[in-house]
Amino acid sequence: MIFQRAIRREFTQSAAGVFIALFAILLTTQLIRLLGDAAEGSIAPEAVVALLGFSALNYIPTLLSLSTFIAILLALSRSYRDSEMVVWFSCGVSLTAWVRPVMAFILPLVVAIAALSFFASPWALSKSAEYRGNLETRRDASQATPGAFQESSSGDRVIFVEGVADDESHVKNVFVSSVQNQRLGVTMAATGYQEIAENGDRFIVLENGRRYEMEPGSAEFRIMEYGRYAVRVETKEARGIEKTPKSTPTLELLDNDEPRYRAELLWRIGMPVSAIILALLAIPLSFVNPRAGRSANMLLALFTYLVYNNLMTVGQAWVASGRVSFEAGLVGIHLFMFCLLPLLFFRRIAVLSFARFFR
Repeated sequence: MIFQRAIRREFTQSAAGVFIALFAILLTTQLIRLLGDAAEGSIAPEAVVALLGFSALNYIPTLLSLSTFIAILLALSRSYRDSEMVVWFSCGVSLTAWVRPVMAFILPLVVAIAALSFFASPWALSKSAEYRGNLETRRDASQATPGAFQESSSGDRVIFVEGVADDESHVKNVFVSSVQNQRLGVTMAATGYQEIAENGDRFIVLENGRRYEMEPGSAEFRIMEYGRYAVRVETKEARGIEKTPKSTPTLELLDNDEPRYRAELLWRIGMPVSAIILALLAIPLSFVNPRAGRSANMLLALFTYLVYNNLMTVGQAWVASGRVSFEAGLVGIHLFMFCLLPLLFFRRIAVLSFARFFR
């Protein structure tokens, strides 16, 4: 039908504009946060662009869902304000007839949201954590920098090297402070050299020095003299990233029965489901009385979105804590919001019928 083609075109234009605006806001806020971390030294400046891309990819499913919801609201609200809805209703097109073009518009986007939520977002979070881990490894590798106190990424060791030979094979006047087994150790040596083990680990080997060990809060300490003492400053082998539910692939989530992994699976399934329900809710929520204010329906629609999103967050937290089962969290929230659809449609159709009767 003509109205279906026209409204789908308007949906697409509105969704593109809303998504570009929201995506620009997201990039700006994330860029400011990452630049602040770079200024504090938490991340390397050259890592800002890569981390920004990973972060943006993680938030795209949410932005797509919100963009489609707002786009449908804007397009249908404009039709009410410009009295186009009156024309369609006079031609025998009921309010429920808008479900078909809305579903035709939203289904390809739901497929994209599902693909991003199930696969792209976990991959982006995993790569972001891996990238940060590689940066920390590189920072640990720079602990032989002469003339500077270098702290390890774990914060349990400080190394000072006064000088390094031109071929980087020998160091002089080395100071190492470390905490091991709740004991503070201070190691000093006049000379040493750098050594790479067969597995790729890099060491500073100290020669003919002393090591002082003490327990914090105690006056007792121990002095040891050594002929050779090795301190590892880099590991070539991958440290591996800390696996979290958010960065776990979806196929692994399906096989994991831990509550927090079930909660993450609940969220990923809920993203495309909520996109469909929100798109349908936008049809009755888009009603605007041309003679009344134009922002009341938008406020109600955004309030509905916030309630839905918060219910999903609360449900995820309850599943993670074990208060409710995965099945109850999955069905309960979305079924509750889906049950609002016939109520809102019935109320809006009844109001329109009442208005036409008294004309």
